[in-house]
Amino acid sequence: MLRGIYTGASGMQAQIHQMDAISNNLANVDTTGYKKDTSVQKAFPQMLIRRMNDEVYKFPFGSVDTTPVVGKLGSGVELNEIYTQFDQGSLKETGNPFDIALDGKGFFTIDTPMGERYTRNGTFMIDDNGLLVTKEGLPVEGENGKIYLKLNNFVIDKQGRVYQNADFAEDPKRLVSMKENDWANLELVDTLKIVDFTRDRYLKKQGSSMWTATDESGAPKNVALGSSTKTIQGFLEKANVNPVTEMVAMISVNRAYEANQKVISTQDQMTDKLINQAVRV
Repeated sequence: MLRGIYTGASGMQAQIHQMDAISNNLANVDTTGYKKDTSVQKAFPQMLIRRMNDEVYKFPFGSVDTTPVVGKLGSGVELNEIYTQFDQGSLKETGNPFDIALDGKGFFTIDTPMGERYTRNGTFMIDDNGLLVTKEGLPVEGENGKIYLKLNNFVIDKQGRVYQNADFAEDPKRLVSMKENDWANLELVDTLKIVDFTRDRYLKKQGSSMWTATDESGAPKNVALGSSTKTIQGFLEKANVNPVTEMVAMISVNRAYEANQKVISTQDQMTDKLINQAVRV
């Protein structure tokens, strides 16, 4: 009897974890480069139920339980893991040359006081020292280190190469609309350091749309840009969260939680009758 209460409680606990993941996804639906979390549940091992009062068949060398099988009994579920889905988000045109989107797999590399961190959020700017930084003021790394630019007269091609020209007019629209053959007249500053991981699902979230590598994810490796992965200037990658899908999942979780709550209530009432009424009779 009490086993049903524990099973219902484990189901409620699993739904709480799933609701936390859904709520976090909905809260970050407008966060640039955000990747949705998914809660994975795992069932506890099922138990085989047999009738207790039937005889056990005797073998010459001992005994074996051959009582008739009633069926299997589930013993609840638990949270297995919450992992991140790195599906490509849709690209939104901003027209701002400081906005860079990644079309394909990979991450921008950011230099932080805690070491290298990785992000899909390409909302960049230039600080007072001419350094290309994130909106938090953290330097964006190139293949040769930090990237220094002169004002905003720069352009980035699909291979992540950063060009600038000190004599070029500060015209962001003109920079974005430049043709590839025009880049030969500009000064090559550096190439954005774009990396990827063998098992990106094991990256650890750090906040501010950043991740850090773990032993399970493996070490970062450089991505060859221009083919399967491209950098697109003047665009940002939106979160890969579908609000409608998440709202439907939230309703489903609420109903599952209420169902498990009803199971516990019913089991409690049955236990009350067994102890306070059946025993008395």
